[in-house]
Amino acid sequence: MLISQLCKEQDFQAKWFANACTQLQHPHMYHRKLWEFCYIYQGLLERGMLIHGKKGLGFGVGKERLVSGFAAQGCEIVATDLDFDQAKAQGWVDSNQHSDSLEGLNQYGLCDTEQFFKLVTFENADMNHISDKYENGFDFTWSSCAFEHCGSIELGKQFIVNQMKCLRPGGVAIHTTEFNLSSNEDTLSHGVTVLFRKQDIEWMVEALRSEGYSIDIDYSIGDGHIESFVDVPPYTSQHHLRLQLGQFVSTSIGLIIQKPVV
Repeated sequence: MLISQLCKEQDFQAKWFANACTQLQHPHMYHRKLWEFCYIYQGLLERGMLIHGKKGLGFGVGKERLVSGFAAQGCEIVATDLDFDQAKAQGWVDSNQHSDSLEGLNQYGLCDTEQFFKLVTFENADMNHISDKYENGFDFTWSSCAFEHCGSIELGKQFIVNQMKCLRPGGVAIHTTEFNLSSNEDTLSHGVTVLFRKQDIEWMVEALRSEGYSIDIDYSIGDGHIESFVDVPPYTSQHHLRLQLGQFVSTSIGLIIQKPVV
């Protein structure tokens, strides 16, 4: 099964990636955001989470396909995002990356409309202040490049630990975020977008394990031809596995965390 790892070019030729593209009805392309969606989908699929009756909680869902993709498999989903004013202040509304209702979350038609509205609910949620009402309520949690927007490295670290409380025993959390390929020291540590270093991910892994959660991780970095290219603002290249953020080169990393059964 997939484990926690960096986005790699070789994944784009894997059968699991092609299957996830098919299920999400997205054309194949070398883009790290597509990798994140497919990685989350596959990680949950192979852990038996994408079946009728399972309940999932998504953070910072924006207008991503995963919400409707999971509902199409019979999962009951609570999709969350920032409230409108906060999202507007951070620029997510103007860039069309924010949701404030169920409208638009099934815009690609992945799920039957009646089934979608039966299984999916939308709520505003602040990732820095997760409501107690979510505690022990879900079989899986997920986010795609969301917790680097919590405001700082430290707030992102705390989110990844705190959100585990939302899981039932045996539950699975899969979250993707930004990974600094340039430095394990200097980084973007505060602001709308932060950039996690290897040392930050190592802190998360140690903290999660100290709480009794399971996480296996591979820090190896791909060296494919497409990976040698770094996309720069305004990020218009068809090849977008690595990108320039400030003075740093970044890619995506996925974290898969399991809560013990007992």
